[in-house]
Amino acid sequence: MTDAERRETLERLMLAHGTQIKRLCTLQLRDAALAEDAAQEVFVKAWKGLASFRAECGEKTWLTRIAVNTCRDYQRTGWFRFMDRSLTPEELADRSVPDTFPDETMSQAIAKLPRELRMAVLLRYYEGLTIREVAHALGVCEATAKRRLRKANALLRNMLERWYSDVYA
Repeated sequence: MTDAERRETLERLMLAHGTQIKRLCTLQLRDAALAEDAAQEVFVKAWKGLASFRAECGEKTWLTRIAVNTCRDYQRTGWFRFMDRSLTPEELADRSVPDTFPDETMSQAIAKLPRELRMAVLLRYYEGLTIREVAHALGVCEATAKRRLRKANALLRNMLERWYSDVYA
């Protein structure tokens, strides 16, 4: 692949998937500036890996996997734990997920899920990936992806039932 072809491919990937990748990074890292850096790093890694990309999975799944791993790398750094990520889940949802979750309560509940479960939910229901694509993006088998989604659904059901029973009791 020539440099011109790589550049053209990267531009196409950025146009097609840039917003989704940035949104995914924002939801995972809960910091807009850090998410911007992570999204840029995702495309730098994609540029470097274009020659070795084997179309076993789709481009969106490949980029999502890079984004998930990049966000994990950011979260593993020592300084990440001490950052002031003062955006509330509601503010974060307002800034990065316009009209995707029909209810503010749902976005708050999803934000409270453990990271592994939250990522599975976001990839499956928000990004519209198939179970196979979710599994590939998270680096787990399909059975594990299904198990995480079932567990997340059960936790969300419990959180929302409690909330609605408190509000409407």
